[in-house]
Amino acid sequence: MLRLSRITFGTPQILFGIAVGILVLFVAVPVLLIFFNALWVDGALNLVDMIKVLSEPETYKALLNSLILAFGVTITGTMVGTFFAWLVTRTDLPYKGAMKLLFLVPFMLPSFIGALAWKMLLSPRSGYINVFWMETLGFSEPLLNIYSYTGIILVETMYLFPFVFIQVCGALERMDPTLEESARISGAGLLTITRKITIPLVAPSILSGALLICLYSMAHFGTVAMLGIEAGIYNIPTLIYERIHQSAGSFAAIRTGTVLSTVLVVTAALIIWFQNKVLSRGRYQIIAGKSFRPAEIRLRGLRVPLLLLCLAYIAFTIVLPTATIFLVGGLNTYGLPITPENMTFANYHHILFEWDLTRDAIWNSIGLGLASALITMFAGVIISYVIVKMKVRGKGFLEFLGMLPFSVPGSVIALGVILAWSGKYGINIYNTIWIILVAYIARYMAFSLKANSAALEQVHDSLVEAARASGATMWQALRDVVVPLVRPGMVAAFFLIFLPALRELTVSVLLYGPTTRTIGVAIYTLNEDGETVYAAAMAGVALIIIVTAEVVVKKFFTATSSK
Repeated sequence: MLRLSRITFGTPQILFGIAVGILVLFVAVPVLLIFFNALWVDGALNLVDMIKVLSEPETYKALLNSLILAFGVTITGTMVGTFFAWLVTRTDLPYKGAMKLLFLVPFMLPSFIGALAWKMLLSPRSGYINVFWMETLGFSEPLLNIYSYTGIILVETMYLFPFVFIQVCGALERMDPTLEESARISGAGLLTITRKITIPLVAPSILSGALLICLYSMAHFGTVAMLGIEAGIYNIPTLIYERIHQSAGSFAAIRTGTVLSTVLVVTAALIIWFQNKVLSRGRYQIIAGKSFRPAEIRLRGLRVPLLLLCLAYIAFTIVLPTATIFLVGGLNTYGLPITPENMTFANYHHILFEWDLTRDAIWNSIGLGLASALITMFAGVIISYVIVKMKVRGKGFLEFLGMLPFSVPGSVIALGVILAWSGKYGINIYNTIWIILVAYIARYMAFSLKANSAALEQVHDSLVEAARASGATMWQALRDVVVPLVRPGMVAAFFLIFLPALRELTVSVLLYGPTTRTIGVAIYTLNEDGETVYAAAMAGVALIIIVTAEVVVKKFFTATSSK
């Protein structure tokens, strides 16, 4: 008779089994079902239906729109991010430390809320800026129609450029300055040095940030849904949503969605392949260590104008849309002039205390964020330990599975979860809060693996070996030695997951039910239903919750690191 007491939770075999089980259940099965459902019908290969969906004019147009928008946002976001990164790291710009922090603010704010604000400002007929432009200044045409490719690209650029900004800042701060100084001594001008030396030096970081912008833009739902659908501009994620939403989630529509999802996955794979191909040439690998920082470039007469440019950009992209959200949320009726006599707090009171829909959405988002962060944090520790510390076959495949959702669009993850957990395989959690939780766990697993793996790399194997030599079981060694040492990584993983989950829209908009709306879904559906004032009020409340969470996180990390 098998004695269960001989099998302990801490054995390597069980840890490996748990890691495999988590990743297969939450990641591999949903993603594989996407491809299986797209290619197979009733147990037989069916390429006819797939070709039919892919050959439809709507599919072609949505893919073309996705590529146009992604290309435009990538170009503009890379240019803006690289310019401001150079400005705050390599020049004597005044207050550049504060400027660097302010340029990171858009990274913390949901882009679909920004899109809602710009819709209120630049809607062709009722946008406040366009109304002022035409009625007060006397122009016959609006300044900018936000319901256009240009409008969508500009709004997405405002919120995605930090991907390049962060990476280029880091590369410029680490860069060996001797080549630039040699060129300067040889008489080369600033533009020549920047074009021939500085940009090639940081090209890998620029390309890496540009890749992230391109992938996020390809998979972006919120901005295109807010600004594009009204003008007939659909990308692949919004087309998937429309097909499923119009058919009330029928399996025929879901299958169409899986075919469209394969287009996103293949496109993302091609983007990653292209980046690796470019970087593998190795001609840009000339960043080296240094013992001193690069000399600052003196802007001289341009210091004040460039500072004003930075402040104007921050005011235009952060302050103006944020103020618009709160002011419109306080209007008696949308479209009225923003004057004291037209303002009221009744909308905010209604959102927070009277309307069950929005109140439940807030608690759903907070609950989902906390639950997904806790579950994924602990699961990530187990999987990361197997990947980093255990000598077992197949751990490279585990790492691949864990990172897979990071490169797969959120709409693909949502469809995979629908296929896996809607009753076809014995478990039906569709239209419940649990299916959103499962999707969040899959979506954010990569964040936990990255944070916990980095922490585990710093724990020397001798510490666990010493504990085992002293008589501790594997589980005791993990509990008493490893977990306390990797606690900072666990905490980082928790907040890396909690904050994005709090403002998530792309996944939850395909999974929500009548009582399971999240904050993002509530804002989107209110706007879709024409409740612009309530949508703005809800967005204002969401911004307060998100910023408060960001501040608490920062203080928590500061307190933790000082211990």
